[in-house]
Amino acid sequence: MNPMNVFKLKGLFDRFKDNHPKVPLFFKAVTGAVQEGSIIEIKVTSPENKTIITNFKINSEDIALVNELKDII
Repeated sequence: MNPMNVFKLKGLFDRFKDNHPKVPLFFKAVTGAVQEGSIIEIKVTSPENKTIITNFKINSEDIALVNELKDII
């Protein structure tokens, strides 16, 4: 991976954390709870009150990806 892209990604992530301080706290709280077989559900509600919901089951590749991202960020 290009080192400059890592710095750019870190800057974007830092700005995201500043804009949404509860999100990193949530992920920190669920760190021990999310494991292979866990189901994550995402819900988006638009300003027009339309709702879209999806979910996915965590597999071993997902866990490996998150661990890699933690090392980068």
